[in-house]
Amino acid sequence: MHIAILTFEGYNELDSLIALGVLNRIKSDDWRVTIATPSPKVTSMNGVVIEQMSTLEEACTADAVIVGSGIATREVVEDPAIMKVLRGLAPSRQLIAAQCSGALVLAKLGLLDDIPACTDLTTKPWVVAAGVEVLNQPFYAKDNIATAGGCLASQYLAAWIIARLQGPEAAESALHYVAPVGEKEEYIERAWRNITPYLPAPTPALT
Repeated sequence: MHIAILTFEGYNELDSLIALGVLNRIKSDDWRVTIATPSPKVTSMNGVVIEQMSTLEEACTADAVIVGSGIATREVVEDPAIMKVLRGLAPSRQLIAAQCSGALVLAKLGLLDDIPACTDLTTKPWVVAAGVEVLNQPFYAKDNIATAGGCLASQYLAAWIIARLQGPEAAESALHYVAPVGEKEEYIERAWRNITPYLPAPTPALT
């Protein structure tokens, strides 16, 4: 399984790196999480430089993708070279999630047609202008597309992906690891309250 986190120039560290940390709680030889960038290095909104772990082209073939957020997302969606590559994203064969202004990328790709989205308050007007309904909640998913609003909602995207690819127990274990001491049960309960309504119904056991 390959999970790619799209990370652009001016990226928000909380959006890309919290998801990276939670997703990497899965310790399996066939589980790989990468930072996918359009260039060999990108610099965050606060000056943190990270190196490319995978390309945008590789992300389009991944099992799951998170479109990260940042201060230059409007420039990203106006970049024909980047958007041409990202048109290779396909919810018919991969999980696609967007964090905060990443929802604008999905909107411009036409992946949110008839699907409401969650995003941050700064990005909300741009997503609405792109013709997408914005919800006042931290997480929403329909089929293989999910969005989250607010930097610390990135945990929900990571848990949703783990639950879809590895099962709810694996997602709960990952959340338990990162949750604050003394608040783990409360933390996990809140996460499931937001995620569970958007997970596929369990398949009934054969009798």
